[in-house]
Amino acid sequence: MLYLWLKALHIISLVCWFAGLFYLPRLFVYHALSEDSVSRERFCVMERKLYRGIMTPAMLATLIFGVALISLNPSYYFSQGWLHAKLVLVILLIGYQHMCGVQLKRFALGENTHSHVFFRWFNEAPVLALIGIVILVIVRPF
Repeated sequence: MLYLWLKALHIISLVCWFAGLFYLPRLFVYHALSEDSVSRERFCVMERKLYRGIMTPAMLATLIFGVALISLNPSYYFSQGWLHAKLVLVILLIGYQHMCGVQLKRFALGENTHSHVFFRWFNEAPVLALIGIVILVIVRPF
């Protein structure tokens, strides 16, 4: 029963984390297109609240519940190749989130050097990671 609760909480926090990972770069697209100071300030507030209030707590919860799931049967999980691949993608997602945090600071300081087109492409990385993670967890190809 504990396993199922941890799994449910892991999936809930993952969904919340990915909502932020999908939405923050989209905000960057619109922020890069904004031309007036009122819009820029509004985007800074929205981005900061999303990053600090939703994304970071959801990422931490995802990691905590994931570690808790693995700790229930570590010898089994660490013998599974799919888990190793999934953990690589999770580490890349943590790096991606930190890249978002760096970009958030650049926007706040008025130092953004990227166009909206860059952010449209940047926004696709978590989609690819999500596809990989879901396939690894459900299909378990190795």
